[in-house]
Amino acid sequence: MDKNSGKTFVSAQQVADRAGVSRSAVSRTFTQGASVSPSTRQRVLAAAAELGYHVNHLARGLIHDRSNIVSLVGANIDTPHQSRMLTSLTRHLQNANKVAMVINTSGEATNSEAALRQTLHYRADATIVLSGQPDPSLIETCLANGQHVILINRDDPVPGPDSIVVSNRRSARAAFAMLQEAGCSRMAVVTSEVGSASLAARETAFVAAAHEAGTSVDVIRRGPTAYSSGVEAARLILGQSDRPDGVFCVTDLLALGFMDAARHDFHLRIPNDLSVVGFDDIEQAGWSSYQLTTFAQPVDAIAQYIVSLIDQPTRSDTLREPTRFEALPVWRSSVRKA
Repeated sequence: MDKNSGKTFVSAQQVADRAGVSRSAVSRTFTQGASVSPSTRQRVLAAAAELGYHVNHLARGLIHDRSNIVSLVGANIDTPHQSRMLTSLTRHLQNANKVAMVINTSGEATNSEAALRQTLHYRADATIVLSGQPDPSLIETCLANGQHVILINRDDPVPGPDSIVVSNRRSARAAFAMLQEAGCSRMAVVTSEVGSASLAARETAFVAAAHEAGTSVDVIRRGPTAYSSGVEAARLILGQSDRPDGVFCVTDLLALGFMDAARHDFHLRIPNDLSVVGFDDIEQAGWSSYQLTTFAQPVDAIAQYIVSLIDQPTRSDTLREPTRFEALPVWRSSVRKA
């Protein structure tokens, strides 16, 4: 019953009574591939339309120990990259007749734990972890309860989950090569204080490439992985006499804030005075006011691959090698030509 309107949900038995068929005939009519005569199907569908009947897929799935619910767990889901990933995943899940349940783990750790445990209460078939949260112990809890867990850009050495990563280190090294070829002699890498596996990998690889080449590099870590942190980083380092002339920002959102502060606060020309490289290829990176050179994560390919994994059997005692996707360079005009 809908307690707000006082109306009750129409049952399959009511449809059967209206159509003059058995309850099982109604069930077969709404089960893909089930055998039912054309005349019976027509009567059932007509009765269902008259009564406003909708199949309770959750109840039906639980009879077969499947809910068809897939939980998407992530923090900072309002940022452009996470939003794009959620959009792509939910679209592919819907096309596969799955129901997406979004769990927002931003905020206090206790809130994150409570939110994640909802996936167990609703008996989600799979959990996709989009970010550096939640804690590995909660992932183990999901695995122990028979869930298929899929991790994106994490480095948890936990047996059981499928893991997907992009070429963070290789792309960061390529970013250094871009700036070096542009003639940059003093470089910086801008990151946040979040410390997720993917951001740390980009920072570490860029610094290593710079040191190997004998190039001076500064590391600036500020706040969350947000536009405002990029602005703060620019104000911190660009006012120095030995300011960098080449900057790698570990996300595009940081890069956009950095670029705006560089131009508006310090009147620097990009790329003439300062070359900037980002990572993610969010929509805003291609806007005419930025034209940011960056690395594109293959979001749709990753989402499609993840959905293909969901119904495959898993082994909770197996530590698997991650599936790797290449983040390809997207050249725009924020890096000067050599």
